[in-house]
Amino acid sequence: MIFSIFILVVAFLSLIALMVIHEFGHFIIAKKFGIRVDEFGIGYPPRMFGKKIGETIYSVNWLPLGAFVRIYGEEGGIDDIRSFANLKIWKRVLIIIGGVVAFWITAIVIFSIVFAMGAQLPVGDSDVQGLANPQIKVITVSQNSPASTAGLKVGDTITKINKIADFQKFTGDNKGKEITLTIERNGKTFDVNLTPRVNPPSGEGAVGVGLERMATLVEKSSWYMAPIHGVTYTWQTTVNALKGLYVVFANLFTGKGAPEGASFAGPLGITVFMANAASYGVGFFLYFIGMISVFIAIFNLFPIPALDGGKLVFLLIEKIKGRPVSVKVEQSITLVCFVILIALSLFITVKFDIPRFWDFLKASF
Repeated sequence: MIFSIFILVVAFLSLIALMVIHEFGHFIIAKKFGIRVDEFGIGYPPRMFGKKIGETIYSVNWLPLGAFVRIYGEEGGIDDIRSFANLKIWKRVLIIIGGVVAFWITAIVIFSIVFAMGAQLPVGDSDVQGLANPQIKVITVSQNSPASTAGLKVGDTITKINKIADFQKFTGDNKGKEITLTIERNGKTFDVNLTPRVNPPSGEGAVGVGLERMATLVEKSSWYMAPIHGVTYTWQTTVNALKGLYVVFANLFTGKGAPEGASFAGPLGITVFMANAASYGVGFFLYFIGMISVFIAIFNLFPIPALDGGKLVFLLIEKIKGRPVSVKVEQSITLVCFVILIALSLFITVKFDIPRFWDFLKASF
C-alpha cells in the first residue's frame, strides 16, 4: 500500500514536471528575445514562497496543478520595448510554440533513454522482427466487469495467447459462455473463469479489460543510435496520435461514437495511468511519460482560446487584419473558454478519474 502511494506521488510529480518543462519553453525564448518575465511559478497561486532573482520571481504555489509563466505585456495593450505585445508577430509565435516544442524535445530525450535501456515496449500484433518474449498485458480493468469480478488486475499477463486480436476473437466468439484464461502474476501461473458479456457497456468490450502487447527489444540500442531511434519514435508517435484523433473526431461527427476502449481522463486519471505503467518497470514508465508528452503537445495546439493553439489563432487574425484583436475581446473569449475547460476537467475528474483512483487504491491493498 505504501509503495503504491509512493508510485502515485512519483507519477503525479512527473506530470507536474512536464508542465514545468512546457512553461520553461515559453520562458527561455522570451528571455532570449529580451522580453521581461515577471514570474515563473510551479503550481498555481496562492503563493507558498518565492524568490526574486534579477527581474523574475521564481515561486512555488499551493495548488499543485501545473505551472505558469507571467510574461510582461502578454495580455496586450502595453507599448514597451520589453513587452510581449511590442514584439514582431513571428517572435511572439516562437515564444508561444516554445512550450509545445519543449514537450516534443522531452519526448525525444525520454524515448532515447528507453531505447538505450532496451526496455519492454508496446508492439503491434503484426510486429515479429527483433522482439523477445512478446506478452499480452492487462493495462486497465473496468469496474463491475467480468474481468473485475474474476479478480484480474493491472499488470497481469494473459498467457497462451500471442496477439490482442486473437484474444478479442476468442472472447467475442464466446459471449455469454464461461471461458478460462491462464494468468501469470508475480511469477505464479493460475486459471481464472469468467463469462464475456453479450451486451457490454460502450467502450468496455465483452470482458472489460484494456490490453497491450509488450515485447523486449532483443538488443539494446547503442548510445549513438538511441537518440536517432528517439527522434524517429517521437515522429511515429505524433503521426499515429494525429491519425487516432482524426478517427475519433470522424466517428463522433458521423454519430458512431467513441472507438471501443476509448475513455476520458483528466490530470488525476493520467496520474493513475502513469502509476499503473510503473508496475511494468522503469522502462515502460518512462515510455508512458514520453507518450503523454506527445499527446499534451498536440492538445496544446488545438485552436481553443486559453491554449497555445488559441493564442496562435489570435496572432493569425492580427496578421490578416493588420492590427491586434481588442484586448477586452481576447480576454473575455479566453476567460469563457478557460471556465469551460475547468468545468469539463472537473466533470471528467468526478465521472471517470475518481473511480479509477479508488480502483487503484483498492488494488493496492
